[in-house]
Amino acid sequence: MPYVQINITKGATNEQKAQLIEGITDLMVKVLDKNPASTHVLIKEVETNSWGIAGRAVKRLRAEGKTANISSK
Repeated sequence: MPYVQINITKGATNEQKAQLIEGITDLMVKVLDKNPASTHVLIKEVETNSWGIAGRAVKRLRAEGKTANISSK
């Protein structure tokens, strides 16, 4: 019984979350041959002022327009 937890900052729509759940489930089936009926996907949403990157809150980085290329540094 796979259990996959995704942590994201708040703001995703219900449709986007549904797509994540479906996509992760499909990936578990395709890659690991898991049963979709027993695959659990949990999405945890975190406030942007409670998530930090490079020592600064995402809320502040977004306000400064500095999150577009954060993963490349």
